[in-house]
Amino acid sequence: MSTVIDNLSTVATEEGYNKTSIEGVGIFKASQSSMRVPLCYSQGIIIIVQGQKRVYFNERAYDYNPDNYLVLTLPLPAECETIVEPGKPLLSLVLDLDLAMLSELVRVLDDHGQVIQSDASSHNKGLFVSQCTEPLSCVVSRLAECLTSSLQCDVIGKGLLREIFFHVLTGSQAAPLFSLVSHNTHLSKMERVLKHLHHNFQSHLDVEQLASMANMSSSTFHRNFKQATASSPIQYVKKIRLSRARELLQDKGLKVKQAAAQVGYESPTQFSREFTRYFGSSPSEIGR
Repeated sequence: MSTVIDNLSTVATEEGYNKTSIEGVGIFKASQSSMRVPLCYSQGIIIIVQGQKRVYFNERAYDYNPDNYLVLTLPLPAECETIVEPGKPLLSLVLDLDLAMLSELVRVLDDHGQVIQSDASSHNKGLFVSQCTEPLSCVVSRLAECLTSSLQCDVIGKGLLREIFFHVLTGSQAAPLFSLVSHNTHLSKMERVLKHLHHNFQSHLDVEQLASMANMSSSTFHRNFKQATASSPIQYVKKIRLSRARELLQDKGLKVKQAAAQVGYESPTQFSREFTRYFGSSPSEIGR
């Protein structure tokens, strides 16, 4: 494990998210612990090699650490706490979900009779935590070494990523990933709707249109949306807008009125009130 940590530390020179030479693969680094705060997770797999995180979602707490990895089948607003030992920064691999690669792997697994069978409720999970097995840890170690060489990234990077996806798909909790890449499941329909919302969050929210996009009645859509995201459509979009606004204030240095307008708020007063309620700090404090 020390070699894996050394290799990731070599690549992750900055705090926060560090891009790598493999598209869809990043390294997250945090040198200090952080209290429970709202966060919008992207769709993907997070494998921690040092440190610990706890995500709070739908009134449950999920711990992930070097023994357990986190899978997000959908982009989800949640709350996150980071636990770091002094001198041992949190280091994690962040892998975007490659749906085409997952679909191809599921087809092969199906050919071999290895598709996971489980109860219907487990298929609709927006996130899950699964045990990091020895075979998966070995591939993670090889990927960490690969990331230190642009040549290796170009030659074997995608193959290692495919191998990681294979081990995740054969994990005991992986049923939602099979549902995600299947046609006309509730989860695959929600994934299309959420992608639409992330590209159009500034616009007026038309729930009837979203239900039609998912080919569901309004009542069925609301029920499935809440089950997958632990939020109503209105709450979900509000969390996206506020999280995006925080990025604009912190990273782009926008003024409060500018950030509010860019994320779809017509009233700066309403924006400031909802921002403060969500993050526990006012927009002007965040932007300093």
